[in-house]
Amino acid sequence: MKILVIEDDQLTGPYIADGLREEGHVVDLVADGSQGLMEAAARKYDLLIVDRMLPGLDGTSIVRTLRGAKSPVPILILTSLDGVSDRIEGLNAGADDYLVKPFAFGELSARVAALGRRPPPAEEPVVLAAGDLEMNLLSRKVTRAGVEIDLLPREFALLECLLRRKGRVQTRTMLLEAVWDLSFDPQTNVVETHISRLRSKVDKPFQRDLIETVRGSGYRIAG
Repeated sequence: MKILVIEDDQLTGPYIADGLREEGHVVDLVADGSQGLMEAAARKYDLLIVDRMLPGLDGTSIVRTLRGAKSPVPILILTSLDGVSDRIEGLNAGADDYLVKPFAFGELSARVAALGRRPPPAEEPVVLAAGDLEMNLLSRKVTRAGVEIDLLPREFALLECLLRRKGRVQTRTMLLEAVWDLSFDPQTNVVETHISRLRSKVDKPFQRDLIETVRGSGYRIAG
């Protein structure tokens, strides 16, 4: 594997890097958190090993920044902080594993191997489509039959939810939770109102309706 080690300790960093190289891995070693983040963002790595306490930028912030940028690279955090709350913070930030110093190299090697065996996550689609309707998730652009459709943020989120589950019925409760982050029914017609507005933009100007009402169940978008 190609591995980036971000570790500022002058003994621990080379110790890890040399040991992993002996096992056949290609290893880059960086001692500064900010530089490590730039390397992780600019190059393709199979695994990151990140010390929690670093100059420039701490390890947890590196993990959080990469996960915010949708980076799927597996990350193992090293730390001398062995409190439960510290481990929880690192894992919640998006780390895949956590190893407390001091550690045996054999354990580090086993964890590296385990992370390397994990199947890569499925790639997130950039474009969602149904018939002649397309939604580009990067540009936030929606078109139908080549005509651009201007949607408000909530309308975009509602359409995205339907497109991600194309052909499957989405109940009112499911839409409230996915689009409005509500785990209860507010006893309003907010879903119906937004579906109506969405239809007026996505369906009405065109020959074929894509958004379907499934009576007694919910809504779905046809393929």
